[in-house]
Amino acid sequence: MANRSLFIAGNWKMNVTATEAEKTLATLKESVKPFDGKLTIAICPTFTSLDRAVKTVAGSNVKIGAQDISDKESGAYTGEISAEMLLDLGVEYVIVGHSERRQYHKETNELVSKKAKTALNAGLLPIVCIGETLEEREANETNNVITTQTIGSVNGLTAEEMIKTTIAYAPVWAIGTGKTATPEQAQDVHALIRKLLAEAYGTDVAEKVKLQYGGSVKPDNSAELMGKPDIDGALVGGASLKPEVFTELIANAL
Repeated sequence: MANRSLFIAGNWKMNVTATEAEKTLATLKESVKPFDGKLTIAICPTFTSLDRAVKTVAGSNVKIGAQDISDKESGAYTGEISAEMLLDLGVEYVIVGHSERRQYHKETNELVSKKAKTALNAGLLPIVCIGETLEEREANETNNVITTQTIGSVNGLTAEEMIKTTIAYAPVWAIGTGKTATPEQAQDVHALIRKLLAEAYGTDVAEKVKLQYGGSVKPDNSAELMGKPDIDGALVGGASLKPEVFTELIANAL
């Protein structure tokens, strides 16, 4: 994977209370100590857990990310969370454009790119999610969908901003379903994403961007997935909720 280091992040989605997060992260930060300096690890809990999460992992090699961000800086936007609010808590990463946001909240590529830009302007590091549905894959539309989402979701980012951005290929049909893209299928899409980035930003930039795979990543498939040349890590769902499982997944991937 060129000189790119591994980046494995956990997305807890709408699970785990702040109290539970504190206990889980206290265990996790100890179990991943042996991996210090070998990769980047981040956990993205719910907004209500962020404050305690940051305090719990302080001084460890676990970073904290949020699951979403507003594209607005401040104002009359009830229920929204701004970049400044996340930074004030000590959050470092933020997921934007997850397929569940695209599906349930009708988020467009344009909005995702605005959120990524807002995050970067504030000093947060975005994880931009893209991925096709089962219907699109079966209709042989994967490449078209990935091309449109990739280009649209990072539109407006400078080369310097692109290098700070992670793209997570998370096929909708593999999220929470137990189905996983084969390592070959995942590599094919990651190679396409890197090709698109090279066309837009040049090879030097494209080679520096970290690409994660997301979709039923588990301890028994993490090594094979992350052994592929263009897969630089994972965005992990359910397996990140249990410290022992997440730790095993990381250990196998290294």
